[in-house]
Amino acid sequence: MRRVTLFINGTSKNGKVVAVYGTLSDLLSVASNKLGIKASSLYNGKGGLIDDIALIRDDDVLYVSEGDPFIDPQNEAKLRSDPHGAHTDWLTLNIGGRLFTTTRSTLVSKEPESMLAHMFREKDVWGNKQDKHGAYLIDRSPEYFEPILNYLRHGQLIINEGINIRGVLEEARFFGIEQLAEQLEVAIKNAQPPEDHSPISRKEFVRFLLATPTKSELRCQGLNFSGADLSRLDLRYINFKMANLSRCNLTHANLCCSNLERADLSGANLDGANLQGVKMLCSNAEGASLKGCNFEDPSGLKANLEGANLKGVDMEGSQMTGINLRVATLKNAKLKNCNLRGATLAGTDLENCDLSGCDLQEANLRGSNVKGAIFEEMLTPLHMSQSVR
Repeated sequence: MRRVTLFINGTSKNGKVVAVYGTLSDLLSVASNKLGIKASSLYNGKGGLIDDIALIRDDDVLYVSEGDPFIDPQNEAKLRSDPHGAHTDWLTLNIGGRLFTTTRSTLVSKEPESMLAHMFREKDVWGNKQDKHGAYLIDRSPEYFEPILNYLRHGQLIINEGINIRGVLEEARFFGIEQLAEQLEVAIKNAQPPEDHSPISRKEFVRFLLATPTKSELRCQGLNFSGADLSRLDLRYINFKMANLSRCNLTHANLCCSNLERADLSGANLDGANLQGVKMLCSNAEGASLKGCNFEDPSGLKANLEGANLKGVDMEGSQMTGINLRVATLKNAKLKNCNLRGATLAGTDLENCDLSGCDLQEANLRGSNVKGAIFEEMLTPLHMSQSVR
């Protein structure tokens, strides 16, 4: 009867002496029971794989593996006896098909709480998979991993041109390298161009106009034109919805059929502007000047200023036949000598509004607030039916 001494692969302690009988599968079964592992391979002291029980001699020392390659127990003993050099052995990582060679200490020392440190601090604790050449397989992007490995080597964040820094950030987060992730987040934030909220100048806008075909709709929603000089420009049919036109110079500009819904026109100067068929629903034109403007379209298209804020505006001498000012606010506004024939002023706040010299024939003032309003030198009499509240 033959007997052999069995050790777990890579160790030379706590061995078991067993009798050899039957087949190789029987011996592996005995090894599993004695050593408490799932034995699948046997190696001799030189790392040779035993695939036939006839090759085993009496008093052989064998190493039992669960399928991992042979590990020389003498090398393991050296590592354990030298704690200062325990992490100096070399490793090869197969990252997405690309090989990286480094030391265990590189992966462990810089970021001891990272995933890489936990994976490689102690050998085979995580059961890391290896390819046929012994390189540890990690399914991640090699181009994003390279800056991380260099960071672990020398502590500096260096990213070559052409590599997306956001990809490196995702890899740093995946491997749990928190300090590097924080540096990358700061770098990304600093690399972003500052948001440009500066107003568009006349020169920029004119260039924009010239580059746009005449049949194309020009969309300027939400743009900032604050303080810009847009005087005498042809701005017909342009969509200025929710744009910032505060303090703009729009004198004698052609805004026929343009959309100024919810736009900010506070303090703007629109003297002499053409506003035929303009849409200014709920716009803010507080303190703006609209003297001598033309809202009257010969084709019958009516300007719509419903719900607009027109506090303190100066609209003296403007042509506003048929204009819709329903529920608009014209408190303290100046409308002297305006043509408001057939205008809709129902529910409009006209408190302290100067309407002297206005033509209000057939205008609808039902429900409007005319407290303190001035109706001197009216061109046509104001009937009670027009202002019943």
